[in-house]
Amino acid sequence: MAGVARRVALVTGAGSPGGIGFAIARSLVAGGARVAVTATSARIHDRGRELGCFSDTADLTDPAETARLIDRVTEGLGPIDILVNNAGMVQTGKAVEDRILHELTDADWAHHMALNLTTAFHACRAVLPGMAARGHGRIVNIASVTGPVVTFAGASAYATAKAGMTGLTRSIALEYGAHGVTCNAVLPGWIASESQTEAEAQAGLATPLGRSGTPEEVAACALFLASDAASYVTGAMLVVDGGNVLQDMKG
Repeated sequence: MAGVARRVALVTGAGSPGGIGFAIARSLVAGGARVAVTATSARIHDRGRELGCFSDTADLTDPAETARLIDRVTEGLGPIDILVNNAGMVQTGKAVEDRILHELTDADWAHHMALNLTTAFHACRAVLPGMAARGHGRIVNIASVTGPVVTFAGASAYATAKAGMTGLTRSIALEYGAHGVTCNAVLPGWIASESQTEAEAQAGLATPLGRSGTPEEVAACALFLASDAASYVTGAMLVVDGGNVLQDMKG
């Protein structure tokens, strides 16, 4: 893919070997980018060794840890040209149950906002001044069809956070476009990652394409948006769901 070679890229939430974040990092490495990967647990160093790239742990819900991560990546690889915000949905050692809205606790709500939206905010805020000053930057936010396009019972907090991520995407695209920075979002549907449940796998069979997507198929879209080939694409929401949102009747 033209335009990622020698670029410095940071991919968050890349700790799972069968996840979207790791697939994106692998595609960037294959494209010649200088890649850093991060997650909250030490398994990220296994991913770094597999890819031969920079790895570090960080809790991106903490602005101080986020700033330290950006500093370490910059010291190790150089200024960040590409940021892929994939962290979200689940975090090692932390989980909450699905609940309808009035059953959500303040802690449940705060958990989803912190994990799925605040992480992206902290990372974007940390890299944007440098990108704007250099006149180039690519930010790719991995959101979801859940929230911006569809939702399901018990997912109100997660859906709200992911919808917020698309609002963040549009705002950055508008505010930083004149500085050579683009910001786009990828909205996956049912994806056969390590975290996919059996119920989600069954739902994937009811898409127009008759299957769940793969992390590599999401990665291909993220790679395009991170590249110079997408230099005139900004503020876009790219749905990657096998056409599932087209259906009134599913299954």
